[in-house]
Formats: sequence, C-alpha cells, structure tokens
Amino acid sequence: MEIFLQLIYSGIALGMIYGVIAFGYQLTFATSGTLNFGQGESLMLGALVGLSLAGTIHGGPYLNYWVMIPVVVLFGAAQGALVEWIAIRPAIKIKSEFGWIMSTIALAIIFKNVAENIWGKDDLKFPSPLPEVPIKLFGANVLPMEIVVVIGALAMMAMVEIFNRKSIYGKAVVATSNDRDAASLMGINTGAVITFSYALSSVTAAVAGVLVAPLTLTGATMGSVLGLKAFAVAIIGGLTSGVGVIVGGLILGIAETTTGFYISTGYKDVPGLVLLLLVLAIKPAGLFGKMAIKKV
Repeated sequence: MEIFLQLIYSGIALGMIYGVIAFGYQLTFATSGTLNFGQGESLMLGALVGLSLAGTIHGGPYLNYWVMIPVVVLFGAAQGALVEWIAIRPAIKIKSEFGWIMSTIALAIIFKNVAENIWGKDDLKFPSPLPEVPIKLFGANVLPMEIVVVIGALAMMAMVEIFNRKSIYGKAVVATSNDRDAASLMGINTGAVITFSYALSSVTAAVAGVLVAPLTLTGATMGSVLGLKAFAVAIIGGLTSGVGVIVGGLILGIAETTTGFYISTGYKDVPGLVLLLLVLAIKPAGLFGKMAIKKV
C-alpha cells in the first residue's frame, strides 16, 4: 500500500505539470483558435534559463532559486510574444488554417537547436531549493519539491482564472475568447489580447519548467515529450475546460507511474494514449469540453 501511495503522489506531481502546460494550450486556443506546438520548448527554455541563473553552470549561481523565478517569468513572456509575432500573427492575417501549425513546429525545432548549442546535448542536474529527503505523508514518502509542484501548478491556474474574472484586462481576454469579431467591434485590441495570451501561455510553461526541473534532469530534449503529453491531456480533458486539464493531467500522470511500476516502463505511455484514442472516438470535445456550434 505504501508503494502504491508513493506512485500516486509521483503521478499527481507529474500530472499537474501536464495540466499546467495543457492550460497554456487552452489560453491560446480560446483567444485565437490556434495552438503553440512548441509549448514544450517554452518549458525547456524556462528550465535552462533558470538553471543558468540558479545553477553552477556558466559561472553561476547568480540568483537564489526563488528570486530566479520572476526573471524566468519575464523571459517566458518575451518568448511567448515572439512566437505570436513570428508564427501566429501572419497566419491569422492571411487566414491560413494550417500555417500556424507548421510555423510553431518550426520555431520549436529552432529553439531546441539553439538550446543544444548554448547548453549542450547532455542532460544537466538542476539543484533543488528544498531538502531532497522524503517526508512521510499518510504512510508514504513524498519529496518536498513534489508538494511545491502541485501547489505551484494549482496556484498558477487559479491566478489566471482570478485575473480573467476580476480585472478589466482579463475581461477583455474573456470577451475575445467568446467572440473575437464582436470584441474588436467593441473597441478591444484583439491583436494585443492574442499576444498577451501567448505570453501568458509561455509564462506558465516556463515556470512549470523550473518547478519540475529539480525532480528530473534538465536538457534540450526535455520539452518535446512533455509538450506532446500535455497536448494529449488538453484533448482528453477538453480544450475549453480548466477542470478538464487538471483531471486529464492527473489521469495521465497516475496512469504512467502505476503502469511503469506494475507492468513495465516500456508500457507506461500506453494507457494515456489508449485513453486519448477512446476520448477522440467517443467524446471528441474531451471529457469536460463542450462542442462548438459554428454558423456558416
């Protein structure tokens, strides 16, 4: 039972990281109907920039782990705005249905190559800001950083929701997501809103990167798999549901850790992919998503 609980704890931490990245997919899809297929690379770059600031590479450490996070937030915002400017804005302008897909994939490859040239191809150890000695929680061991991951992921999603509901700028985001053309006619700068949604999406991914990095190895390839699995979580939970990405992330994270232990690590990805196929076949909008009716 103790081992099972530990697998659940690890699965929850992993699932919340998937959920945060999937939440970033939701932010951009709501305002522009597009997705950043380089979202995993935003996480990777955030983790590596954080490592350069708080780790021992490149002559560091220069900043304490907690002081480093606001710098990573600024970096993530700039990187997300750059992606929107280069890959998304031209595609929206010419009403290209698939241009943004290839553009974001191309940028992801470029970001990965840049990271390999700056930080190398080898995985690096990210120093943990908390003791790496497990603590007992309901009879099973859990790492303090795993608790921080869960709390941090939930806090990020909650802050974005509060911002959207309570602030005037957040209401502009909500208006744009409900009807972009109507929002534009009401005087809302929808272009700026879309740029903001991409910046915010990359911020959530970059912060997720520095949260998960102390629990795993950090490298130029870490974002590809995480981004792909987070996309599966977004589809499973529903691209229109915040609750959906949390539930979908927990399902996938726990399925991976338990399958990897009780069956084989070679099959740990199978349950999530099977669930993805089932959801697409039975409920294409996702477990908590809503079907959109488009008038033509």
